[in-house]
Amino acid sequence: MQPSFIDSTAEFEARSQDTICINESHLQHKWYHNFKYLIVGVLFGVGFVKAEVISWFRIQEMFRLQSFHMYGIIGSAVLMGIISVWLIRRFGIKTMYGEPITFAPKKFNKGQVYGGLLFGLGWALTGACPGPLFAQVGTGATVVIVVLASAVAGTWVYGRFRDALPH
Repeated sequence: MQPSFIDSTAEFEARSQDTICINESHLQHKWYHNFKYLIVGVLFGVGFVKAEVISWFRIQEMFRLQSFHMYGIIGSAVLMGIISVWLIRRFGIKTMYGEPITFAPKKFNKGQVYGGLLFGLGWALTGACPGPLFAQVGTGATVVIVVLASAVAGTWVYGRFRDALPH
């Protein structure tokens, strides 16, 4: 029989793959608090449309190495993320409700390579990344509903078979 600390370590390792298990808020809010997320989402979508992030042609230019446009946007987002994480850690910034923000160390594994390749392949084939899918549908590209449904189905399949996958 294994000691209990091994079980708790294994459980933490499995749970550390899920960000929501680490930074999940325990506060209960009224339903109308979700409007702030709706507003931010709409503004984010407008930004995607204006920056041409949702353009199939821009995405194809990126994958064919014909334009720097998308690489500039992605690189800016990565740089902004690095700066944001540094600021959060450096100044101990908390959520707007005063809860601490924690960063758990993540181990690299081969499943991330497989997932990244599968993600990139789907992105190249459909010309759609999960973030802009809703903005694409909102601009009238109704065919993207198939891609959106596929993304939701893929997420469900991953959740269903997660324990059997190589993490």
